[in-house]
Amino acid sequence: MDETETLRFQNLIEARLAELDIEDARGLQGQSTVVLDQQAVGRLSRQDALLNQSMAKATQARRDGLRRALLAALDRLKEEEFGYCNECGDEIAPKRLELDPTATRCISCARG
Repeated sequence: MDETETLRFQNLIEARLAELDIEDARGLQGQSTVVLDQQAVGRLSRQDALLNQSMAKATQARRDGLRRALLAALDRLKEEEFGYCNECGDEIAPKRLELDPTATRCISCARG
């Protein structure tokens, strides 16, 4: 991988990390503690609020996992290991890396 491609993938990964930061900021309100004031809200509304909170926390967990994978991809990029399959050592197709820069296996190894 030449320097131009390395810089392109670094910019792609950093852009996706920035998007995650924006999504995190938007998702904070949904994760806040649900107040169970029985006088102000009906039973179904409370259940709906709890469900929304649960979904917001699950979405945050997904973003946290993706963030870890993107940071690991940045580390591989710095160590010049980015773009190579962890199993067979072959190059991972650039199109695959554009779609998913966290990919650590080539198509052949991913298919099993």
